[in-house]
Amino acid sequence: MISNGALKQLGFSEEDYLLQDDGAGVYIKEWYSETAQPSDSDINTAHTTFQAEYDSQAYARNRKAEYDQLNQFEMQFDDDRDGTTTWVDTINEIKGRHPK
Repeated sequence: MISNGALKQLGFSEEDYLLQDDGAGVYIKEWYSETAQPSDSDINTAHTTFQAEYDSQAYARNRKAEYDQLNQFEMQFDDDRDGTTTWVDTINEIKGRHPK
């Protein structure tokens, strides 16, 4: 599968090519790099590697999305002031929902 991720996995930047999808799937419309265009097989292998690495980090993306919704400094301040563990409990709950 031709994708930006696969081509980046092979060391190319978006300045090296132009991808297009006319409805029948993504293809390389223009190749600008001085390095030879990789074969479809090389791109497919790189895409598989890229996708596996991306999928393996789903827990981190999910955790971050939930962490970003918290006002963690205020939670920590309130816990310190009140002698509670709300912040730690919330972080552990998020980690429990999205384990490594």
